[in-house]
Amino acid sequence: MADAEWEQAALPLPPDATADAVSIKPVSTPLATPLLLQGQEYHYRAPSACLDFQERMYRAGLVEPGDGSPVPCVLVLARAADMEMNELSLTLAEHDIRMVRIDADRCLDLALTVYPDTPLIELDQWLLRPLLVWRRHFDLTALPIDPRSLYGSYTLDQWGAVADWLTVRSDWGHVNEPRRSARLDRLTQLADAQAEGLAVPRTVVTTRPARNRPGGARCIVKTAGRHLLEPRPGSLQGLFPRPLDTSRAGELSEPAPVIVQQYLVADAELRVFVVGDELIPYRVDKIDPAQLWQDPDAVAVTAVELDPVVARRLRALAARWKLDVAAFDLLQVDGEHVFLEVNVSCDWRWFENRAGETRVSDAVNRWIITRFDDLRRAERVR
Repeated sequence: MADAEWEQAALPLPPDATADAVSIKPVSTPLATPLLLQGQEYHYRAPSACLDFQERMYRAGLVEPGDGSPVPCVLVLARAADMEMNELSLTLAEHDIRMVRIDADRCLDLALTVYPDTPLIELDQWLLRPLLVWRRHFDLTALPIDPRSLYGSYTLDQWGAVADWLTVRSDWGHVNEPRRSARLDRLTQLADAQAEGLAVPRTVVTTRPARNRPGGARCIVKTAGRHLLEPRPGSLQGLFPRPLDTSRAGELSEPAPVIVQQYLVADAELRVFVVGDELIPYRVDKIDPAQLWQDPDAVAVTAVELDPVVARRLRALAARWKLDVAAFDLLQVDGEHVFLEVNVSCDWRWFENRAGETRVSDAVNRWIITRFDDLRRAERVR
């Protein structure tokens, strides 16, 4: 029996329904290319090779086996190309802290057992006690499977359920409170930032972008979702803000809602990393939003000082959202700081490399080590 026939036969019909009523409809063909898919040239192939220092050492048998007792660890849910976590693994090894990871693009053959009644997991042959869990780039679109097949749909559903459960378990600590950060869509961010006293661009959400000009002048179109799409595992496509051209957009509808936002001529753009109570701001000089990915060598990043009032408001937002490590994007317009968005799964090594320093990495390392040590001491007291 074909997959589609099997699924239809397995679904119980309502009492007044017929088989025709639940027949599978063909996928519709779009009439026009959505605005945010026009002219997006950024493409990135995410490697799935493991570069994590600790994992390679343990897999090579270069670490003495323990006595069988659970090993306290930091558990990271990410993907193989997460270089920030590769760097963290090396630093934690220097402090004799075990770090293990579940990568979305490498988890199909993973030997994993998780115990619901005790905060322990088995990974390969190791018994581990996660004390701190960090979910970053664990995106299920990275699983190397066809989601349209029954096998793929099953695998995605299972991993989605278990990863979500691991992310919110209350018997270990977390980086960025997952129940808050998982719901931080861009529109909630704007409302909360405004409530904390920060200016935000005038914004609408619409499937008819040509009909809307918030602010009354130039506008840009932005995604309401992610900046990177992964239509095929390991193949990421950019989805960056673009000017709204009403002469081209006409009255054509978008297949999904997009954000149309007032265009602001900025004196400067800021990327402000928050790590615990520490704020690390950079000025980012670029010509257009996509240049950060399409022509990174032309982007200048400079360490700057942050206005104390803005710093206080950003700390209030981080506390409101229970964020431990994140990055705020702001514009400086006529002396006023305008909030754009916060990136919870933020990457910082590129900004550090351009600025010629390692302040964010150092702050993240300190925060993770301190938090892990606090959790380990609390565990011993029990």
